[in-house]
Amino acid sequence: MLAELADSLIAGRPLTDVFSRYSSLKLVGLDDTAISTAYRRALHKRQNSASDEKGSSIRAKVGVVDVSDNLTSNDDVFHQLYQKRWGELRPLVVHDVARSPAEQMKTDEGWAREVASGARPATLRFWHWAGPAVVVGRFQSIEREVDIRAARQEGFDIVRRSTGGGAMFIKPGDAITYSLYAPKGFVASLPVDESFRLCDQWLVDALRDLGIDAFFSGTNDIASAQGKIGGAAQRLFPPVGGGPGALLHHVTLAYDIDEEKMGRILKTSSEKMSDKSVKSAVKRVAPIKRQKNIPFETLFSYLETYAKLSYN
Repeated sequence: MLAELADSLIAGRPLTDVFSRYSSLKLVGLDDTAISTAYRRALHKRQNSASDEKGSSIRAKVGVVDVSDNLTSNDDVFHQLYQKRWGELRPLVVHDVARSPAEQMKTDEGWAREVASGARPATLRFWHWAGPAVVVGRFQSIEREVDIRAARQEGFDIVRRSTGGGAMFIKPGDAITYSLYAPKGFVASLPVDESFRLCDQWLVDALRDLGIDAFFSGTNDIASAQGKIGGAAQRLFPPVGGGPGALLHHVTLAYDIDEEKMGRILKTSSEKMSDKSVKSAVKRVAPIKRQKNIPFETLFSYLETYAKLSYN
């Protein structure tokens, strides 16, 4: 059965076709997109960790073509791809109204599903938070990540977003957030880390133009030498009613941070602290305000204008 699943993934056939032939098995809690993403990501990492000779042997055995995996193997090729795909996408840039944390989560998923059905064009939405919140990832345990009692005492809403990733501590005026809703084809053929880079390269360029030496860190973080500036998360939605399907990609940048309050509301496991080689989650964050003396609204408008001038 595993071989059939691998063949279906490589050929792009629905995994449900394989499961339908095994009546005793059910696909629970995942869909084709989630399994396909996990498979390709694991395969990509396996290839990169192997030697060139061993990697070639692996690819030959499973029949994977190298074109997509090596598509962005150097900066020149990536730059060409980046310009081409953003030039074709030309998203509508929207400065949205402030909404409650729960409304923002609902809007994010709703707009993505509208793009998936073809009812909404590609859109880059800049938005404000109407209240403080702790936002947990799609697969996280709230009890393990958040001191619920402390959050409620401080007036923080606890909401769950539709994408994966870690918990975020949000205060209005301390975070800059934007969401990209694009047809699935925008990130077609790209490994996961490169899909994040494609979506956020413009942001890294904009921060560098401000004098902040920003760079990509890991799969989905944006950082500087001082520490983490922001993080991204994304999710693919299947086509609806003949539509193109959609990518939801959203980013939260730390403009400032209330370290004491964050430390009381968010829980940080000893495993996480050991992995990151730091004493606390707070010390991993380097807010923009502490790196560049620029007012919040000025920075917000700058990023919005940068995106408009670049892609409209």
